[in-house]
Amino acid sequence: MGGKNKQRTKGNVRPSSSGKAAELLAKDKGTVPGFVGFGATQNELAYVPTIQGLEEVDSLVDADFRMVLRKMSKRDATTKLKALQEFATMCKEKDAESVKGVLPYWSRIYCKISLDHDRRVREAIQQAFESLILQVKRNLAPYLKSIMGHWLIAQCDTYGPAASAAKMAFQVAFPPNKQSEAVAFCKEEITTILDDNIMKETPETLSDPQCVPEEEREGKYLRVVTSSFLAMKKLLDILPENERIVLKDRLIKVLSQSKFWKYCKHKNPQIRSAFFELIIAFCQHLPELMKSEAAKVCPAVLLSIDDMDPVVCPSVWAAALYVLSCIEDCWAHVNANKGVLPKLWIVLKDGGQGLASVIYPSLLPFFSKLPEEIIAPKMEFFTIFFSTCAKGLLSERALMSCSESSAIVAAIMECLRFTLHQNLGMDEDQQKLQEMLINNQLLPLVHSALKNPKLQNSTFSHLADTLLSWERRADNLEIKECADAYRRLLPYFWDGLSQLCISQAESAEVDKNLLEGVSSLLVLLKNPERAQKSIVKKKGKIRFFDEEGTMNVDRNNGNHLEELTFDSTKMLKSENLGDISRCAQHSNPARMVPLENLVCQLAKLCIARIKKHSEIYLAFLATLVSSFPSKNLFTVLQEGDNEGNAENSLEENNEVETMASNPAVQFLNQKLLTWMKDDKADFSSLIDMLYSILHCCQNNEKMIILNHISQMEQGWLILFYVIQKACVDPIKYVAISDWLKGDVLGEKLVLLADELCTMAMTTGSLPRKHDSNNWMLLGFALSKHTSNEFMIAEMYIERIIDRLHRALSKDLSEDLTKTGVMEPSLSFICDLASNFFCSIKGCLQMSSAEDLLFTIFQLCAQSQEKTHLSDTALDKLKNTWLLGLTSLINQQEGHLRKYGFFHSSATWLKNQVQTSALDIKSLQVLLSCVHTLLEKLLEGSRPQSLSHLKILVQCMTPDNSEWENLRQKLTLQWLSKVLLKEQISLNRDVVSTGSNIYSPDNIPNHLCTTTLLCHVLLQIQEDNISFEQKEIHPVTSISQIAAEIFYALQWCEEMKDFCPTISIYHELLLNFDIIQQLKKACSTTWGILFSRSLEKGLLWALTTSEYIAETKLDSSDNLKQLYGTVERFFPLTEASLHTIQNIISSLLQEDKELLLFQCIAKLSTSEGSEITSIDGGFGSLAVINSYLKEGVTEGGHVLHDQLFLDTLNIIMGWRNHEEEIYLFDSTLKNPEPHLLGINVEILRFLRLLIKYLPTLLTNEQWDFIMCSIMMWLEAFSNTASFDSKALMLHFVCQCCGVLSDLSYMFQTLTPEMSKTLPANLQNEWNNFFVEGIYSQLLPLFLKIAAEYKGIILRPTSVHLLTALGEASALIPLKQLMNHNLPAKFVAGQKSNLSDKLQSAMNTLAPLLLSRVRPVQITAYHLLYKLMPELPAFDNEHLKSDDDNGNDEEHGLSPPAALMSVISAQEKVLENMFSNIPVGEYTDIEPLSEAYYCILGYLLGWKLLLIFFKASPSELRAIYAPYLRDSKCLHKLLQNLFRLMPENPTLPGQCTDSASKGQRTLFTEKRTIFLQEIKALHTEIPRLACVVYYSVLEDLPATVRLWWNNQDKRVSSTVDKYTSKYVSNILSSQEIAAVQTSTQIFKSMVVKARPVAREVLAIYSVDDIFIELVIQLPTNYPLGSITVESGKRVGVAVQQWRNWMLQLNTFLNLQNGSIMEGLALWKTNVDKRFEGIEECMICFSVIHGSNYSLPRKACRTCKKKFHSACLYRWFTSSNKSTCPLCRETFF
Repeated sequence: MGGKNKQRTKGNVRPSSSGKAAELLAKDKGTVPGFVGFGATQNELAYVPTIQGLEEVDSLVDADFRMVLRKMSKRDATTKLKALQEFATMCKEKDAESVKGVLPYWSRIYCKISLDHDRRVREAIQQAFESLILQVKRNLAPYLKSIMGHWLIAQCDTYGPAASAAKMAFQVAFPPNKQSEAVAFCKEEITTILDDNIMKETPETLSDPQCVPEEEREGKYLRVVTSSFLAMKKLLDILPENERIVLKDRLIKVLSQSKFWKYCKHKNPQIRSAFFELIIAFCQHLPELMKSEAAKVCPAVLLSIDDMDPVVCPSVWAAALYVLSCIEDCWAHVNANKGVLPKLWIVLKDGGQGLASVIYPSLLPFFSKLPEEIIAPKMEFFTIFFSTCAKGLLSERALMSCSESSAIVAAIMECLRFTLHQNLGMDEDQQKLQEMLINNQLLPLVHSALKNPKLQNSTFSHLADTLLSWERRADNLEIKECADAYRRLLPYFWDGLSQLCISQAESAEVDKNLLEGVSSLLVLLKNPERAQKSIVKKKGKIRFFDEEGTMNVDRNNGNHLEELTFDSTKMLKSENLGDISRCAQHSNPARMVPLENLVCQLAKLCIARIKKHSEIYLAFLATLVSSFPSKNLFTVLQEGDNEGNAENSLEENNEVETMASNPAVQFLNQKLLTWMKDDKADFSSLIDMLYSILHCCQNNEKMIILNHISQMEQGWLILFYVIQKACVDPIKYVAISDWLKGDVLGEKLVLLADELCTMAMTTGSLPRKHDSNNWMLLGFALSKHTSNEFMIAEMYIERIIDRLHRALSKDLSEDLTKTGVMEPSLSFICDLASNFFCSIKGCLQMSSAEDLLFTIFQLCAQSQEKTHLSDTALDKLKNTWLLGLTSLINQQEGHLRKYGFFHSSATWLKNQVQTSALDIKSLQVLLSCVHTLLEKLLEGSRPQSLSHLKILVQCMTPDNSEWENLRQKLTLQWLSKVLLKEQISLNRDVVSTGSNIYSPDNIPNHLCTTTLLCHVLLQIQEDNISFEQKEIHPVTSISQIAAEIFYALQWCEEMKDFCPTISIYHELLLNFDIIQQLKKACSTTWGILFSRSLEKGLLWALTTSEYIAETKLDSSDNLKQLYGTVERFFPLTEASLHTIQNIISSLLQEDKELLLFQCIAKLSTSEGSEITSIDGGFGSLAVINSYLKEGVTEGGHVLHDQLFLDTLNIIMGWRNHEEEIYLFDSTLKNPEPHLLGINVEILRFLRLLIKYLPTLLTNEQWDFIMCSIMMWLEAFSNTASFDSKALMLHFVCQCCGVLSDLSYMFQTLTPEMSKTLPANLQNEWNNFFVEGIYSQLLPLFLKIAAEYKGIILRPTSVHLLTALGEASALIPLKQLMNHNLPAKFVAGQKSNLSDKLQSAMNTLAPLLLSRVRPVQITAYHLLYKLMPELPAFDNEHLKSDDDNGNDEEHGLSPPAALMSVISAQEKVLENMFSNIPVGEYTDIEPLSEAYYCILGYLLGWKLLLIFFKASPSELRAIYAPYLRDSKCLHKLLQNLFRLMPENPTLPGQCTDSASKGQRTLFTEKRTIFLQEIKALHTEIPRLACVVYYSVLEDLPATVRLWWNNQDKRVSSTVDKYTSKYVSNILSSQEIAAVQTSTQIFKSMVVKARPVAREVLAIYSVDDIFIELVIQLPTNYPLGSITVESGKRVGVAVQQWRNWMLQLNTFLNLQNGSIMEGLALWKTNVDKRFEGIEECMICFSVIHGSNYSLPRKACRTCKKKFHSACLYRWFTSSNKSTCPLCRETFF
């Protein structure tokens, strides 16, 4: 912060140094200077010691503390804050002795910083002080007096956190009982500091005006004064009384100064507030001082009561009350009528200006202290007072706030009660005052409240409380005069209130709010005790429930039975009936008689006016009748209106006649029934009146009335409101409980349920409002009530539930699509069912209830595509089902019906999975519901849950015949796949691969069944519940179920390549982690699998093998227990053969050998048809192949190798005696399956011999193998196709396999191995067989590849293409270049290739665009062989151009056939990546359309880069401009940065790029295999990384140019990625290439420096010595290579610069290596020394692009130039003159 970078004063050449100055002073004076400043007290200086100086002075201060203390003295707030934080940390970490050394210097620092302007600093120093106190403890005592004053001020800081921190430090330093002693110990010093701050300090003395801004100075001053006032108050509060007396004289001096009293009018509100707080403290602790200064105190306080600042107001009024209490003659020092009261009237008139809650509670104690002379005359004074209060109450600000208005009302009522109580005399003035208070103040206040609903709550509550108080005083006979006065006032009040209420009800401007206010007042006056409780204890509420809008809410959203919940507001309204008896017992006649009279008058008024204003008066009358039900009231209502209404009267009978005398019944007949006829009537109010009528009737009368009302036209609506109110009010419920249990209501509700269900199924429209009410009415009937019983009789409950169930089950079984249409009604049914299931324990023991629950379960367990339900409706169904299921499981008795919910659900689930067509989503929904069902069952350890579980498993499990039927429905399409994979052997036809493709959306029923059972068993296993097998199912055991599950898994494994649906389903099953879990639960499963494998073979054999592998069941002894001896496998059957083939790897070695011996023996004796039979030659050879495949030791040694040679001799013998079994002469159009089978096994045997025993074969045996393969190839070359049968495809694939093995063996033959083979074997193969084989094989591959027409290929077809591709890709280069393919040329295609090569390119390159991976990879391998041979043709053409003198610069295209493929794919990728920015990784799904497109594109580029790398430097310089100008390289690089992964680190590697030996996709060099790898999803990212690496390696200059032209975002992305993952590898490779280079330069030495990434080149000729240092950048090759000059001898400067520039050009602008650039540069320099002049355009002998010499000479100046340079010169200058002599160039 010290301004190190500021401009120094002129002449000041050295920076200032405080330390240096201190050192010089110490030398001169021999003392150590300190940083002298303002000390804690005025008589004491303190300093922070410097580092230099005498040891005895600063030996106690730790060096770290010295540094921190010095930082604290800095001006910058951030520096101080960090220093304080460091200080606090050091106090905790350092030892106590080191911390104690700081104490002498701490007081000054603390006193200064505790008043700092920055509040964070003030908080931090208090926290640091606390840390210091914890260490030094008692050692702080000597310094306490210098600190305590500022410490107390800090505790009163206006910034809360700083004050809290100071208080915390104070509490840490002193326990509560010692705090007063500590303050008393320092009281003098504290008083001095506070006195100085309040009376002496100014903004300029507290802060330096030259350094601190004015605003900051002023702020600090105001804060210090405020804190000092509060600190003085705190001092008086803490000090004991005797200590306060000691300070009395000093405080008198403070109070005597006029400046002190001026603070009451200070402009800052915080100072004024603190001032009045101090006055309060003086009044509390030193009242004698206040009395002595009464002349100053009273005006200062009482004349400030109009201070309306929110900060000051509470303190002013508190101080005013203290002054009035403390100073008896206070009014002698201030004029009340002129000074105080006018200000008070203004405050009250404005309603306290938003501070009513502060001011008005103080009014009563304020007026209680007013003397008689001030309030005289009373009538005038109180009239003014209450009038101003009333005006303040009606002010806008008061009406906006409930708390404000409540405070004003409370104050008015309190003052009124107090005034009335003080003036109860009988003289005339007091009576007039009493009348004025009631008539002119109290009743107008009530009138205002009636008109303003916001005032009603507080006004009515206080009025009721006041009335109750007057009644109690009137009944108190101990004070007779007082009681008489109140008895006289009460009638007077009631008369006035009655007149007020009646006048308001009669007024022409009457409205609903006013009448509601009158009714609320009357209800509250009826029971004033409740109002008194509400005043004593009020609770704030926030309501989100709109009572008026509840009936208009859309009933389709949410629970339609919300009205069932008890609402506290309705309970309060309905408590009136229950309160009648209690009110009658405790009622006061002085209140109840006038109140009832008033109610009767208002009721008569309502009857008279109800015709004109029916709505508001009817509601008012309903409130009166429901709140004050009595026969007297109904009698009054009948007076003057005795006309009966026959239409509405009750039916005449004896009971009705007896009821006629009841005035309530008369009112019902004559009035209420008529009003109920009106459609627009407010039924809620009418029903309240009905309950009041029923309150005045007997039980039999209630039954008659309710039965009659239910038969009315509006009967359902009336019943809805009657029952709704009974549900929320227990008293009303008891009043009509007998009628609710009766038959009339029960039958009507059953009929209602039937009507609603019928309407829902037929119309399906949204329910109307009254329909919604009817649904809710049913909900009331099915819900739980206060007595924990049903509202209606149980028999009717069961009938209603049965109707709901039939409505769902019958209609939905006919057409499931109806659910979407009837969804609104379905929602109501869910609400009904939910409330029913939650109502009564054991409600689900009804059969109809269980059936309803089962129907709901069915809807939940089916997908929304079938049920057409919305998400909302489905959620409701699920919640309803879960509620019912929980209730059913928790039944106490655990009783189960035979065909109850669990039995029905299990049966339905079994039917669904065995017969219904389920897709993936439907099955997942079904499993989700079953999972929830099992979860609920397995919760806890209830015995009935186990019974339910047993029923579920028993009913869901199929028997043996059902399992067999399910397996037969599974397609056998997988068989062709496993046959081609050599997992099993067959000699019969299998399902045709050309038809019966299994690709449905639905899952086979066998899979659905096994998935369901698997889910159940695994969930049982997780809960550790075990059953004996006999307990679960009488036929099928758990192990058998597990076997079926594994069978289904294996079927999915084999079928997932045929159908995407099965693949998804397979993943679903694997997520269950089935094998390991079922292995624990079912220990005998593998025995069942083995027995079924021996019995049925095929997929059971594969399942057994997979189970053994997955469960690690590789113990041969355990397996031997199952089969005993190998004799069990004989005689061989198809099933036993498949079993042997799949488990032979797990058999004991001796058993393997026994199998081998028996099979060879059987093979040697087989003749005729036995050779092709399973129990003969075919089966035996298949077992021998399986043994040979598994019988190779780790060292590659084959046991019993002679036996296999003998087997070959047997097979060769068949050629002589059983030649018809070989398919040599057949065209293979319709071969016999058994012949194909034996030929396949022979081919498999030959492949194994070639692989494991090639050196043991004799010349005759080799002749047999190679001649046989030639004849087999000729046999199938014309007939093989995609449509061939599985056995035929298997035969073709095995033939191709033998060809691949032979070709690979001869191509990789080592000299050692050649010696062990027959002498002429390799020559025969190369000279005779190769040409014959590949002349047929390559056209066959191209023919079959051409059969692909864009359809989805089956796995068998892919397998065929893979086999043909593997064999074709091994064609030797010679045969490929001399192929016999048909000629193929493209019009307009420029090419220098020979015709055969061009035909091969045009034939093979388009195959990269294929949508079959084997075709693409095979084409790549074939073209890979051709690429290095192609540049020679362009090079020859280039030389011929040079010989003809045509060496202009031009771009030459790479092979046109390859470029056309790349161009075609570029357009596709451009559309694909149009919205994806460069640098954002795109995940490509394997084997998708995009995958094939990108694969062909990347393979094409990889071939192009191979071609480029094989080209000489001259050609590379020509190809590069073409790639750049055509922008194909630009598009490639952009596409690569969308395909390369963001983190190419291989799994398991450290992601830190700096880690050595890190393996990434760039370090791994992998061959592109034809076989589909398992990790296909990583193939595109891997290939993209390989291509990018090759581009950087082979085209570094072109990539560098592209990178420099990109925008900032792309450039940064490429740079970061390349630097992190590629640059290090490429740099190391370049340096290593220099180190390992065998190239020898004459007169130049090249050395590598790997650590520095440098190459050193030393060139010396005669006396010339040149040293060059080539430095690779960190982002190589994106960054430019730098060339630095080393030693240089004998070379001119200009020449040297030219050569440096040339080397820079060769290294950075040529697409080559460092060695190539150095070689080019050396050649250029050598030519210069040979006398060849440089081109005067590029100043180089050798051209930088085409490496030509200057040949074009000017006829005038004879200077020679490069043709390319001249061409550029002419085109850029638009002239044809010589660059040197400017003559015309000819």
